Amino acid sequence: MPQPALLAHDLVRVLAGRRVLDGVCLTASPGHRTGLIGENGVGKSTLLRVLAGVDEPDAGSVSRPADLGFLHQEMPFEADATIAAVLDEALREAREDLAQLERLGEELARVPEDDPGHQQLLDTYGRRLEQAQDRESWDADRRAALVLDGLGLSSLGHDRTLGSMSGGQRGRLALAALLVRRPSALLLDEPTNHLDDGAAAFLEEQIRGLPGTVVVASHDRAFLDAVCTGLIDLDPAVDGPVRYGGNYSAYLGEKHAERERWERRYAEEQQELAELRDSAGVTAHRLAPDRGRTDNEKMGYGHRAGRVQNQISRRVRNAARRLEELERAQVTEPPRPLRFAAGELAARAQEGPQPLVFLRDVRVPGRLVLDALEVTATDRLLVTGGNGAGKSTLLAVLAGRLAAEGEVRRQRRLTVGLLTQDTVFDQPERTARDTYQLSLGPARAEKVPLASLGLLHEADLGKPVGRLSVGQRRRLALALLLARPPQLLLLDEPTNHLSPRLCDELEEALGPGPGAIVLASHDRWLRRRWQGRELRLEPGSGQEENTATDRHRA
Repeated sequence: MPQPALLAHDLVRVLAGRRVLDGVCLTASPGHRTGLIGENGVGKSTLLRVLAGVDEPDAGSVSRPADLGFLHQEMPFEADATIAAVLDEALREAREDLAQLERLGEELARVPEDDPGHQQLLDTYGRRLEQAQDRESWDADRRAALVLDGLGLSSLGHDRTLGSMSGGQRGRLALAALLVRRPSALLLDEPTNHLDDGAAAFLEEQIRGLPGTVVVASHDRAFLDAVCTGLIDLDPAVDGPVRYGGNYSAYLGEKHAERERWERRYAEEQQELAELRDSAGVTAHRLAPDRGRTDNEKMGYGHRAGRVQNQISRRVRNAARRLEELERAQVTEPPRPLRFAAGELAARAQEGPQPLVFLRDVRVPGRLVLDALEVTATDRLLVTGGNGAGKSTLLAVLAGRLAAEGEVRRQRRLTVGLLTQDTVFDQPERTARDTYQLSLGPARAEKVPLASLGLLHEADLGKPVGRLSVGQRRRLALALLLARPPQLLLLDEPTNHLSPRLCDELEEALGPGPGAIVLASHDRWLRRRWQGRELRLEPGSGQEENTATDRHRA
């Protein structure tokens, strides 16, 4: 049975008075894996929601397979649901296929071949058989066990409720449910968040093996490189969203060249417009009926007047016509892209023989075991390890937010800032600008304006925080830290939900400088290029993943 394509035509979606999607078209064919990239807030998640039918477009149309699957950035299951219930739902279609095949087979055995209904039964059986083969329904239960193991969930009891699981575990379970289902079209929003190396590699293998359509929005540059057969860049471009063939590495070079072509085309057109305006203005002045003639013009005026006036008039008309054409269809000015401009990420700390933080024989039962760690005044330390190794727990101990057994010493008056994985603002109706000002105080907010950090566009500063995308809220949380740089900056999965461009720029800023920076990350692209120290944590027996939530109460 041929897999249906996912088609979108001229999609328009307006949110809070802004056109988030403006005439977007997309053709995603079976066997192709399309990545959606662009700055936070350009509409990647909105496009996925419209493609999935979760949100309706204001204009345009979508043609989608009936059994489409959609992974949200946020868990779609209720907190009291169990792992068993989630798996039962994921296996429901495969079990229905097998039950229907058994029922149809029994009916075919009872109905004689010369019966008028036999051929119809045979056709129905054939269609159901093809569907079951596409879904690999006979292998569904074994696949469920394989997927749970591959995503690091096999140790959890199936009676475990979602409310008792960490955010990362719930996200992986939602992803596992979709991989078990094997829908004809799969839409994924940030699927590698909370995945360690092994789970990310497993996901890549699973995605590459799907016969249907895959559309994925992701900040994960290594994942985009390994999986995608094409990319759609939703950032503003001269002719709308641009489709690139190939993976992320191929995109990087082409994107830079595309921007240069747009800027050059705009500059050349602006120069031509200026020359045409000047030409039309000068020649029109020469044709003015009340303009007195110069002495030179008077000498041959009677002889040449008609011919000269006609030539000038023709030049004016040609210039005016070309000017009108250019002004009607002129290239839009390339918008100034956000450029991360926070300067130094951490403040200078007092250097001396004593480290900023010293840990010895630290234990957080069931979550972290660490023999010793020193963080010096200019340290750059990357903490790595699988899910459950205690990376987030270690950052919380360093920040003083979590008590631990053992010896923990910090330098006196040490300032510490922590960016946690999950950011919650208690006043979602408050604008980004007001949240920033009330959190920092008027004096600091004026000294370091939010717009100057290059993390949010000017147009987004007046939006309520609750209307910002997940990535934009994370940018705001980062801005609150960097507006008053701490001496020790702790970053938990700092590239999660951020656009690839900002990830690249943040990576550069993490290099040598004043203050100490400790970050925990699964980001393979970042880790391949890391120049500082690295501490790898190994999960201990009975440990579970721990993440904190950063709450801003301004």
